[in-house]
This record gives sequence, C-alpha cells and structure tokens, in this order.
Amino acid sequence: MTGHVHDVVGVGIGPFNLGLACLAEPLGVDAVFLDRAEGFRWHHGMMIDGATIQVPFLADLVTMADPTSEFSFLNWLKSTGRLYPFYIRENVYALRAEYDAYCRWAAERLTSLHWNHEVVAVEHDPADDVYLVRAMRTDTGEEREVRARHLVVGVGTRPLVPSALRGLSGPVIHSSDYVPSRDALRASDSITIVGSGQSAAEIYRDLLDGIGDGGYRLDWVTRSPRFFPMEYTKLTLEMTSPEYTDLFHGLPLGIRHHLGREQRSLYKGISGELIDDIYDTLYRLSASGPVPTTLLTDTEVTAAEWDGERYRLRLRHGQLDRAYERETASLVLATGYAAETPPFLSAIADRLDWDALGRLAVARDYSVDGGRGRVFVQNGEEHTHGLTAPDLGFGAWRNSSILASIVGREVYPIERRIAFQHFGVPDEALAPAEAVR
Repeated sequence: MTGHVHDVVGVGIGPFNLGLACLAEPLGVDAVFLDRAEGFRWHHGMMIDGATIQVPFLADLVTMADPTSEFSFLNWLKSTGRLYPFYIRENVYALRAEYDAYCRWAAERLTSLHWNHEVVAVEHDPADDVYLVRAMRTDTGEEREVRARHLVVGVGTRPLVPSALRGLSGPVIHSSDYVPSRDALRASDSITIVGSGQSAAEIYRDLLDGIGDGGYRLDWVTRSPRFFPMEYTKLTLEMTSPEYTDLFHGLPLGIRHHLGREQRSLYKGISGELIDDIYDTLYRLSASGPVPTTLLTDTEVTAAEWDGERYRLRLRHGQLDRAYERETASLVLATGYAAETPPFLSAIADRLDWDALGRLAVARDYSVDGGRGRVFVQNGEEHTHGLTAPDLGFGAWRNSSILASIVGREVYPIERRIAFQHFGVPDEALAPAEAVR
C-alpha cells in the first residue's frame, strides 16, 4: 500500500482518457491511467482496408483544446514523414488504421499510462478524502492500490447484443470481431448481417467483394425502415455544440430518451458515399446475372436458434406485421455498443448520482458525485448529454472542462458559444406580456 496521492486516476484508456492524459501532461498534473489491455487498441475488429474515421482529422486527441500540442495528429504525420502525402490526398477523414497508429504513438510518449491493470474496486477513504483504486495486474497477478483526489471513468462502451440473440451457440460474431473472423465467414455458404449502421454497411460492402466468386450468399437485415444516411449538413452538425448540449442536458428524462432514439441517424447512420458505393457495386455485379444477396428493411430478428450447422432466424416485418423464417450458416451482429455502469463503482455507489432508470446522472460538467466535482465519466453520458457523448470531435472540449475542475482553473479555453442558431429561447426574446405592448 502506498501513501502517495495522485491528482487524478483515470480508469480505461480509450481515445477520450488518452486525450485527457495528453492534455494533462504539460500541466504538471500528477495523473495515472489504468487499463486491463496490454496496450492501446482501437476497434481492431473493424480495421477494414480503406475504412476512415467519420470525423475530420482535427477531431484528434488534443487539437480542439490545444492546437499547439505535441500530441496532435498533424505532429504524428510530420514525425512519421506522412504530412505531405496527407496534404496531397486532400481528404480530411483519416484512415481508421492511421488514427489507431496515431493513438498508439501518443500512448508510447506518455509515462502516466499503465497497461495490464484491471480495476476491480474503487473505495473512498474518508480520513484523507481520497479515492482508492484497487487493480489486479493481468500479467503477474499482483495487486496494486492507487490513491487519488479525482477519478475519471472512461471504460467506454461494450458490444450490444439484442435480447432475442443473446446466448446463441455456434459461430455467431459481433462486428467488433469481424476482421479476425472474415476468412471463416467467407468459407461458409451463406452469411447474414444484422444491423443498421456504418459497421453493418462496411461489413456488407467488404463481403460483397467475394460474392461474385460464387462462394456464398450474403443477406443484410435491418429493422430500420430504410438505409439511413448519416447527416453531415452544417447546421445539423451544430448540434455537436456546447449550446445544444446545454439544452439537451436541461430537458426532462422522458424527452431526452425520445430524442436519443430520434437522433440516432445523425451519428449512427451510414455515410452517403458508402451507400452509393454499395449500390454501384450491386449494379456492377448484376450485369453478369442475379446477385445472390437480399437486403431486408423494416425487419426485426425476433428469435434465433443454432442446430449445429445453421441458424434458423425468426423474422418479423414491421409494417406488414408478418413473421417468417430464414436460414443462414453464419451470422454477424453489427448491433452496436452500449454504455454500462462498471461494477467496480459499487462500493462508492452511495456517493454517486443516479437517475430514475438506475443510470449515472451525469452533471453538465461530467461529474457524477453530487456536485463535489471529484468523480467524472467519459462517453457514458449519452442519456444526459446527447450525441456529443461518443463524438471524437467533442472529446477535447469535455477534457478541457474536466481538467478545469481538477486544477481549479480553465487552462484550455472552453468555447461556450459556437453555433449560429439558437436551440432554445433566445435571451432577447420578449415575454408574452411584453410582446403585445
């Protein structure tokens, strides 16, 4: 047991807590970050050749908070001799493999990151008013305790499997494991993809390249009424702003829940270019005969079973309210991810805020501890802050806010108004009685 007290301990080292570590580094903040992984890995199961991130490269770990940071994506490009090729490419969307390599480069430059540390419990020491984070070394079995004044939980999201498909036997895979499973999928005689978003579309497009060889049948099932494109219009993008987040955070829980479902296509849709590429590929393949593929919209998988060789899927068409069945040899679930409250917080649950549905009630400043400003969450606040929660471009803004709470001053300027539009009632609006005078 050590008596040393750090300023902050971060649990989980994904892009958001990695960005926090980068921004904290030049400030002299005594920080330590723990993760059970052996090193940084970002969506390696979806490292499809040519796939890009869906936000401009400025949405890196640090630039939107500190454009001069040594941990910027542009500095990585310069350090690796790729700045001019990236410039000539004239595309603001970095390759997914590039972004992963950039993050690993940044991680290797930090001494505050500790891998192979699985956090098993967090406790509060009232005598010193500090948090005790207990971790187990996954490589040695050694136990370790870290003490800190502040705690930032950034464990990210977990693969989501719909209730009708949980517990399935057989070779079913989630999209998070797609690339390592691709060869096995292509060796089967039929593949069905279930899902509505970008991952489902990328997998479908990737598997289309092998369908012309006559090796397998490829189906795509989505419960969405159509293949929704992700909206990139600029006034809509203003919803990833502090102003809209302020509005969303102040709405009643029921309205936030409704908006969360309504706005999914804004960040969980499919890029328009990919939708067009899929159509063009299907058109090209159809020139030589029928393409062994079916795209099923407004169709939900209500049940499934594995008989040892094939999956029998029970499907229901929403508008027609008609049930039917299909069989497939392989099943890919591109059904997204969901946040969950990590069990290691159970010992301090009475110090945290919860909503009526048992979720962390995240304050506007991302704290969850009754206004004390000592415990924060990263990418676990979609239900309270809306579509900015998973947005890579907003991560640096959130980290600027969290660091301001930790160090007691606004080190990185926090833009509070960036939108041209008003999302609520304008400040200069007249009250009804004034308006009729």
